[in-house]
Amino acid sequence: MAPHQTPDQFQDIRDAVRALCAEFPDEYHRKVDTDRAYPEAFVDALTKAGWMAALIPQEYGGSGLGLTEASVIMEEINRAGGNSGACHGQMYNMGTLLRHGSEQQKRLYLPKIATGEWRLQSMGVTEPTTGTDTTKIKTTAVRKGDRYVVNGQKVWISRIQHSDWMILLARTTPLAEVKKKSEGMSIFMVDLRQAEKSGLTVRPIPNMVNHETNELFFENLEIPAENLIGQEGQGFKYILDGLNAERTLIAAECIGDGYWFIDRVSKYVGERIVFGRPIGQNQGVQFPIAEAYIEVEAANLMRWKACRLFDERKPCGGEANMAKYLAAKASWEAANAAIQFHGGFGFAHEYDVERKFRETRLYQVAPISTNLILSYVAEHLLGLPRSF
Repeated sequence: MAPHQTPDQFQDIRDAVRALCAEFPDEYHRKVDTDRAYPEAFVDALTKAGWMAALIPQEYGGSGLGLTEASVIMEEINRAGGNSGACHGQMYNMGTLLRHGSEQQKRLYLPKIATGEWRLQSMGVTEPTTGTDTTKIKTTAVRKGDRYVVNGQKVWISRIQHSDWMILLARTTPLAEVKKKSEGMSIFMVDLRQAEKSGLTVRPIPNMVNHETNELFFENLEIPAENLIGQEGQGFKYILDGLNAERTLIAAECIGDGYWFIDRVSKYVGERIVFGRPIGQNQGVQFPIAEAYIEVEAANLMRWKACRLFDERKPCGGEANMAKYLAAKASWEAANAAIQFHGGFGFAHEYDVERKFRETRLYQVAPISTNLILSYVAEHLLGLPRSF
């Protein structure tokens, strides 16, 4: 038995999530992908079972688990052939609200999110003209009495159509008026269904994977002042908690993908007979699969370290970024091996390899590209001059 198949300290969580995922076999996810639909039934089942409330403290109706346990849930969804991209926003958005929301805000939002009455699946940060240069965002929120008026544009904002609330980052003080460019931005809770009636336009973006993502246009959208999270002007610092959680959870998802690819391709090459013997008997087939497995296992170690530091409330930016980098790279190598050694069948829908191949490729690009991770490590961990 391979190490990734042996029981660990999270086996109760793994077994429970696997049992739920077994109710949604490959055929379900394949049809959702073909129809370009949202896995509504699957996400509802996860919510009703309490998995989407894993990070919410028990006093607000959740499970009170840590990021470590949440990462196991995400890993198992992908390992079972699903795509956590449909629901992982609810997990990592919790980091921002839990750590920086007021007691009143937590009592307002968290119990309803825990029951599934409300979904907090979206975070509005990226803009078309700034990309990864977040401090240059142009979306503004201007205080007028007891409200903020928002104008601007966001792009690649996921799950808007299947979320009730969004965490929005907007500039509340002009860039020219702040001492540090990371200051002067604030975060707000936005009631999406109400916003769509009064200043928010949502334009879906068709894309390579079945991922619901959108362009947003704000035109004099009014947000109640009490929807401000934390202090005005400190929003960029606040979302870093959410972003570190996001990168660590996505690392876990990529690890789940990696194990899925390795299990599928190992089974296939062990059974596929060509020239009178299994193709997996050839070193040219074995070795790329073995290399991919080594990379997934190594990435997994960094994932656990990032989770531990996050749960201990210690600095974890480096570990979160490196875990995401290593895991996304490892899952992509495993995906390449799986599609290569399935031959033509790797491109057939019924084997699901091409679907998972597309899904895991996304994480080399977003959220946070591999190059931005490398520049982060060079500058912040190695002390090299900033390259941009």
